[in-house]
Amino acid sequence: MNYDVIVIGSGPGGYVTAIRASQLGMKTAIVERESLGGICLNWGCIPTKALIKSAQVFEYINHAAEYGIEAAEPKADFAAIVKRSRGVADGMSKGIQFLMKKNKIDVIMGTGKVKPGQKVEVKGNDGTQQELTGKHIIIATGGRSRELPNLKQDGKKVIGYRQAMVLPEQPKSMVVVGSGAIGVEFAYFYATLGTKVTIVEFMENIVPVEDEEVSKQLLRSLKKSGIEIMTSSSVESVDTSGTGCKVQVKTATGMQTLECDIVLSAAGVVANIENIGLEETGIKTDKGKVVVDEFYNTTVKGYYAIGDIVGGQALAHVASAEGITCVEKIAGLHVDPIDYNNIPGCTYCSPEIASVGYTEKAAKAAGYELKIGKFPFSVSGKASAAGAKDGFVKLIFDAKYGELLGAHMIGANVTEMIAEIVVARKLETTGHEMIKAIHPHPTMSEAIMEAAAAAYGEVIHL
Repeated sequence: MNYDVIVIGSGPGGYVTAIRASQLGMKTAIVERESLGGICLNWGCIPTKALIKSAQVFEYINHAAEYGIEAAEPKADFAAIVKRSRGVADGMSKGIQFLMKKNKIDVIMGTGKVKPGQKVEVKGNDGTQQELTGKHIIIATGGRSRELPNLKQDGKKVIGYRQAMVLPEQPKSMVVVGSGAIGVEFAYFYATLGTKVTIVEFMENIVPVEDEEVSKQLLRSLKKSGIEIMTSSSVESVDTSGTGCKVQVKTATGMQTLECDIVLSAAGVVANIENIGLEETGIKTDKGKVVVDEFYNTTVKGYYAIGDIVGGQALAHVASAEGITCVEKIAGLHVDPIDYNNIPGCTYCSPEIASVGYTEKAAKAAGYELKIGKFPFSVSGKASAAGAKDGFVKLIFDAKYGELLGAHMIGANVTEMIAEIVVARKLETTGHEMIKAIHPHPTMSEAIMEAAAAAYGEVIHL
């Protein structure tokens, strides 16, 4: 079983890598221990967005009168919502199976382990074992829910994101620990369906990686929707001995006890690097991540690593881009290293968040003199017509050269708008060029042009 490329893991990093390798004429195999598509497709990005869509539809119906429509009182069928989400994920997984066949990639089901001498040992779920040899071995084993020392997950009362997608029944109350993308997305989903949700965040602001103005806007929006939020707070312990959970929360004013049915631990992800042969093969790790160079070579020649197991943002589209960069370099193509300061981040709560580049705080810390333009959706014609006036677009420019340093959006459908900014930054577009790039009316995207104009004192509708 000799290959040019062997990929371990079939998430959005692994399967994309395998397809690109095959396109470049390399004999390719992919090793997967569970389901094609990995966590993102089966237990992450895709099924969570299906759940959120159901919540949005429910929310629309509940507010139908605001649009001049009479509707009977709706009822959310939690089991049916979960079933639809699983169906969406299953359909996407079948699509990956088709792509593997189309690109003549050998799919080997089992747990992969790298070995010295360009080898991969695969142990099947039935106990069978086989050994593969590859000129280039790419490790893309992804990540899993981070388990905090004082918040052990039992999968029933204290759960991670995976269990949160398939609970047998909707909880009446839930405490969400962590307010990153995973935390606020699930908080929005459950709260919209009627669960009493409390978010506990250790940092001063929710969604702490975002620009502070975005964090404050989301805080207002989530509170308006009935979600309770505790910042600068930490969960010290959880007592699950009774019928529900008693959560001890340390706040600036002292200890508080929260009672709930379910505690969702959403404190990020940890890399899957254990028991995959790294130590035996001599591949170095640092702080729980595999050490790689700018083209994803590990410290051992012929072995590479991409995605959540290396440094950088733990995002599906980052893993895909890293995999493509890696195999194109292997194939001898001219490729540039990825610019990690031009990676968009999206959060799919309501309102949505999308951002790329420097926050205002980071840009100031980097020594830039700034021009900042902000345009609120409250004065957008399309947002008013859609009944989605919460939020804004904020653009940050270098005052000296007009370089677009960062963009931060919060509002309806902004995750569909951020790509314009990514392309603009890739092409080194200036603020004045963005102002003169005519945007269609009426659209939410007009806010980008208006925010650029606001930075230069040329805004029309504000």
